[in-house]
Amino acid sequence: MTLGTSMAARQGPVAMAAHQICIQVWLAVSLLTDALAAAGQVNLIEYRNIIIDAQSSVSGAGRGAKEANLYTEIAERIYSYGITRHCHVPEIEQGLSDAANSKITVNFTPHLMPMIRGMQSTIYLEMAPGVTIEDLYQQLKISYEDEEFVVLLERGVVPRTHNVRGSNYCFINVFPDRIPGRAIITSVIDNLVKGASGQALQNLNVMMGYPENTGFCTSPCFLNKLIISIFRKS
Repeated sequence: MTLGTSMAARQGPVAMAAHQICIQVWLAVSLLTDALAAAGQVNLIEYRNIIIDAQSSVSGAGRGAKEANLYTEIAERIYSYGITRHCHVPEIEQGLSDAANSKITVNFTPHLMPMIRGMQSTIYLEMAPGVTIEDLYQQLKISYEDEEFVVLLERGVVPRTHNVRGSNYCFINVFPDRIPGRAIITSVIDNLVKGASGQALQNLNVMMGYPENTGFCTSPCFLNKLIISIFRKS
């Protein structure tokens, strides 16, 4: 089960009993899994050779006092972890397998980044024959047009972690790969909000029948001129 958006919450209390898992799950990857599943259901992508490259901030590892998370161990360096055996790979593969009605495997490698908060996920995938980047973009637009906190950016705008800092938003976009027939989907979240307390509040709102944005009164802390128009109306 992926709980990247409020869609799972709308399925009722049974689905939301899994929110304690959601706190630990890579929300960005979950959102991309949902997006891939939506694209796959309309035969826009091939469920093979899917590569997921993810970056996590130090706070994604929790508040435990671990030597590996000390500033002197993290600053000015990046490293991969959980290579080929990350604990969330089965969840990703389950979501894609359910959507494709067949067993799907992915290559997933997370990286620890020298930053306090934020997560980014980038997926490299193969499009179905005849499918274009615009087809994928339009499908993502359809999939998330009713989602309060998932923002498909304008074409060509790259999601950046600092643009969602302090918010419950996920920014997502799709780009053409330099390799013909392949595409790149990327998304960013603040793992301390969308990846934890913010998602919990959003799920509670949906379950209780409140407006989905109840309790969320702030836009991201840092908005560049390419995306600030999204929030001018709020």
